Amino acid sequence: MSEHFGTLSDGTAVHRWTLERAGVRVRVLSYGGIVQSVEVPDRDGNTADVVLGFADLDGYLTHPEPYLGALIGRYANRIGGARFPLDEVTYALAPNNGPNSLHGGERGFDKRVWEVRPVEHGLRLSRVSPHGEEGFPGRLEVTATYTLDASGALRFVYEAATDEPTVVNLTNHSYFNLSGSGDAGGHELRLAASRYTPVDDGLIPAGEPAEVADTRFDFRTARKVGGGFDHNFVLDKGVTGKPVEVAELYDPASGRVMTVATTEPGIQLYTADYLGEPFGPGQGVALETQHFPDSPNRPDFPSTELRPGEVYRSETVYGFSAR
Repeated sequence: MSEHFGTLSDGTAVHRWTLERAGVRVRVLSYGGIVQSVEVPDRDGNTADVVLGFADLDGYLTHPEPYLGALIGRYANRIGGARFPLDEVTYALAPNNGPNSLHGGERGFDKRVWEVRPVEHGLRLSRVSPHGEEGFPGRLEVTATYTLDASGALRFVYEAATDEPTVVNLTNHSYFNLSGSGDAGGHELRLAASRYTPVDDGLIPAGEPAEVADTRFDFRTARKVGGGFDHNFVLDKGVTGKPVEVAELYDPASGRVMTVATTEPGIQLYTADYLGEPFGPGQGVALETQHFPDSPNRPDFPSTELRPGEVYRSETVYGFSAR
């Protein structure tokens, strides 16, 4: 089911789609592929929206930088120095995060209107990113399929193909608050990650991945999230062909549980320490499944290169329950 959600300054209409299954209701916008809301029950059967979002289109246009619920591309996370080499050519990108490129540049996938069509229990979003968009090479054909499975789990499947060598790293940027309001720092998090990537002042990976043992980065046993995180965790499983469960977020107050399963090798934990009005710092927890930041400049990291004839595919599942 779709409805008119607003109109951009150029006259482009934005629509909102509603998915509902197994007691879970999800609303998705054609603008930015944004997941506006995810409503799930708590241990007593009371339903609340567990992702941060704005009530109208103007909220997203006025406050774009938190990337609330957005489909991120062409490259999720940061590319150091807003440039990268590929096949002996250096590509320059827009430096929209200090000297670095963040989340696809000044007008990434989160600020584009996607073509949306229904599929069984979900939606398929598609667009063509032309060669040179935000400095990235190659004409990239992208699809993102959002579905609810029989248990109410929200599944994202991303696919892309290119006509020239390029780099791709796609994710969803939802901020989760399983209480539905207030601070999310008291949520308990478990991550199947024995290493993380230390970063410099610009949040670009510095040096080799480090062990989490005996550090504040150790979430191998569930504990309170707290704050002060905007870091990539190296998942123990690596890249996999099918989603493997790597994380669990639990809210003791409501009993809501969210699990994360993915094919990706990394997960960015962001505790929203700099989230601004109308929200507050620490009001949500982002768990962005992706390849590592600055991978195009780090041949020792899992590759984000995509070449003609290949198909990029990434899959992540957010499951919901209560206990």
